[in-house]
Amino acid sequence: MNRRDFIINTALSTTGLVMANHGIALGGDSISLQGKKIGIIGLDTGHSQIFTQMINSGGPDMKGYKVVAAYPHGSKDIASALKMKPDIIKAVQNMGVELVDSIEALLANVDVVLLESNDGRPHLEQVLPVFKAGKRVFIDKPVAPDLAGTKAIFKAATQYQTPLFTSSALRFDTSVQKVAQGSIGRVTGADVYTPADFDKHHSDLAWYAIHGIEMLFTVMGQGCVSVTRIHQADADVVVGVWKDGRIGSVRGIRKGATAIAGTAFGEKGIAALGPFSGYETLVKEIILFFETGKPPVEPEETIEIFNFIEAADESRRRGGKRVYL
Repeated sequence: MNRRDFIINTALSTTGLVMANHGIALGGDSISLQGKKIGIIGLDTGHSQIFTQMINSGGPDMKGYKVVAAYPHGSKDIASALKMKPDIIKAVQNMGVELVDSIEALLANVDVVLLESNDGRPHLEQVLPVFKAGKRVFIDKPVAPDLAGTKAIFKAATQYQTPLFTSSALRFDTSVQKVAQGSIGRVTGADVYTPADFDKHHSDLAWYAIHGIEMLFTVMGQGCVSVTRIHQADADVVVGVWKDGRIGSVRGIRKGATAIAGTAFGEKGIAALGPFSGYETLVKEIILFFETGKPPVEPEETIEIFNFIEAADESRRRGGKRVYL
């Protein structure tokens, strides 16, 4: 099973959702959709299809929001994204979503935005008109290809005073949130493992291992001061030391069986993290963010995650030496 099929089958099996044509017209001005029309940028990731299915199937957690329009273009040269794009376009069209030929046309007809382009490189260019229009936006992982791009996006969001939310779904996994909310007391350390495929256009761990890293930071919090990375062709082991002496690690897997999961160690117990169970909680958080304009993840934490990723790349370049953030 390829990556896209795995993601979609996992999401559908955990939600029981089926595709349905909701007949939502572009720019529909019915009272029920006032202020609640969602536009998608990028139909080259399975997330675009999954999120549309969840949102447009309704339910109290969706608070009346509907995906009504999409600008389909994202990556220009990532083969996996381009391969899945036609099927995703067809799927969202079958759910009543109308395609538009520019981001400007999208913004004229929606209230909030899901920036889903699989490739992090065009995110800054694509999100700037969204910021300028003052429309709340969720940017899917990776928010940018590297640390510099991440800082540039948050700087622009501040400049245009537009609320921005970005996160991996793993941050909101039920088991992860229980630990983050104190189920085992203060977290004294954590070890996670994750698929860690690379893309040459992105920092090594930003492309896919970011799922595991987000899970690690959710339970450990901010404050990592150094990173050491052992790199081999089939795997990485990245160890972070926090300012209070706690240790968190990420095993990135590129061969053999894999999942996104781990273990958290606390003052009152030890708890499993994951495995990944679905996107429901992330989508609920996105809808709540669209309602309130308050992102559940601080920009400083996302920037520190990319500092961690950048330090891991530098440690690899230095042959595994310790690198300080």
